[in-house]
This record gives sequence, structure tokens and C-alpha cells, in this order.
Amino acid sequence: MGSTLMWWLTAIIAFATTAPIIEDRSQGNSASAEHAIGKRQMLSEGQPISADGGGAPILGGTNKQIDLANPDNLGAQKSDNGVVPNLKWSFSNSKTRILPGGWAREQVVTDLPSSHDISAAQQHLKKGAIRELHWHKVAEWGYVYAGSIIVSAVDEDGRYQVDKLEVGDIWYFPKGAAHTIQGLSDENEYLLVFDTGNFDAIGEAVFDTVPSPNPYIFNAENSDIPLTGPESGLTGPSSYVFKLSQNKPLNIPGGGGNLTIVDSRNFPISKTIAATIVSLEPGGLRELHWHPSAEEWLYFHQGQARATVFIGNANARTIDFSAGDTGVFPNNSGM
Repeated sequence: MGSTLMWWLTAIIAFATTAPIIEDRSQGNSASAEHAIGKRQMLSEGQPISADGGGAPILGGTNKQIDLANPDNLGAQKSDNGVVPNLKWSFSNSKTRILPGGWAREQVVTDLPSSHDISAAQQHLKKGAIRELHWHKVAEWGYVYAGSIIVSAVDEDGRYQVDKLEVGDIWYFPKGAAHTIQGLSDENEYLLVFDTGNFDAIGEAVFDTVPSPNPYIFNAENSDIPLTGPESGLTGPSSYVFKLSQNKPLNIPGGGGNLTIVDSRNFPISKTIAATIVSLEPGGLRELHWHPSAEEWLYFHQGQARATVFIGNANARTIDFSAGDTGVFPNNSGM
């Protein structure tokens, strides 16, 4: 998406695990927020002071930037009630691992304890840089949001796939599938999602002959060899790649935005992760819904948004999100 849209478009990627087809229970249709959201309290300069004069300034220690980014923590919405655990993490709070060919940072269950089903990472590759050949004991789902890359993978039967991915394209590597990634553009970046919350405990495997210490992401040069070769078997329903860049999103009735659903119906190999890529216009509203059999994990790519989650027993909380934030809504909670 162009830079002219950055401040006017909220881009969200929502995931569910253990449910190969996205199922939600919705109330009503997408609509403008002016029909569904009451007037927001005007909290001035990051202080807990409401529009009607309630509250008072903070005189003790506080982090002004965090206060400004989370106004709903300063003044709760009228719908908020009770105690709801922390459901938000920012990649900006994750420790970044700097490597010769780029960097990596992650969000795991120790960062976001409520996320039992999914963990995630962001990785950046310089031009030519390679994420070394490796595989996992869990499935890996990837989304390219900057640059272009080559993914290469081989399964236990020797079937392989080599493909070029552009911005918006997706891959899914089942557990045990060896794979590597190389950056093609000057700078390349992507989101990784794993179908377990405790990815660090699972770890990964690499070839015994890989130099020590583990290079992880290392510099290399792009080859001019074309991506052609004999059929490998990883095509059609067995393909590890979904070219979202070649599929048009579905416009939401009422002009609130658009969405694309990617699950086992249109990406058959993706058996443990279902995803929805949502773009909301200012004031656009994702209607009240819930998933009866899975947590929903979210990554906010750009813009600003807020969400209210209801976890039962009259407990509800409104959370503010901005670019780089992740969130999770518990199984069978309303949002």
C-alpha cells in the first residue's frame, strides 16, 4: 500500500489456529463507527482527565509516550468492566537480534502469556541475504510486507518448491519441511507466524555441517539463474505458496474497508493456520464476532485502531493498537 494511505488506513492480519476454515459468529454487518461507537472521552495530553472534568493529572512517574499511545488505559470506555488480562504486545518491546544480513525479533508466550496457540516474529533481509536452511517441529506461516524474496523448501519425500514472492504473498511450511529464504530487493521484510505460543521451547533444527556459531541470517549475492526446473510435486493443492498479490480483496459493504480470507479452502496446505487480512478505512468497524474453537491473534501493520474484548462474567476491556502491535483474543470471547 502506498505511503499516502499510511495514516488513513489501518491494516490488520488476524489468525486462528486449529481451525482450518475461519468460522466466526457475527452480529450485524460492517458499518461506520458513527453508528456503533459512542463519543470518545477527550483525554488531554495523556492525562486521566475526562471530557466532563473527571479525574486529575498524574503527578508521579509515568511514561508519557505509553500514556499517549494507550488513552483507553487512562480513561476506560463505559463498556469496560472487571478484570481482563493483558492481551497486547508490541514488537518494539521485543529484543532485536542483529545479524550480518539483517535482523530478527519475536513475540512468544513469555511476552504475551494469553497467546497459547500462536507466536510470531519479524525478520529483515538485506539484498542477497539468506535465512539459512532449517526446519521446525511446528508449522510456519509467512507474509511478505516489504521487498521481494525467494523461498525454497523440500519435504521428507524429496519434493521441492522454489518460488519468488512479492509484497502480499504468503507461504506455509508444514512442520518438518526444510526451507530457506533469500532477499531479492534492496531491503526485504516479512512476518512469521507459528502454530504454538511457546516457539522458543520448540526450537529449530539445522544441518550438522552448518558453521558454528549458527549464522542464522548471513550475507550472500543474488544469482541470475532463472527459477525454472522440472515439476517437483509441490504444486496445486500441495503448493507451499499462496500468491495473495494476484487475488483481489473483497470490498466490505458500506465502504468500511476490505478483507481477504486465506484458509484451507483456498490454500489447502495451510491446515493449522487460517488468516484474514483486513484493511479498515477511518471509522470502519469490524462487527462483533467470536470464534468458538480457537484464539484469534492479530498483527497491526500500519495505522491505529482499538478493540473491545468481552471474556464473560461481565468482564470487558478496550485496547488501543498501533503499527507493530500484536494482540490475542481468548477462545470464545466476543470482540
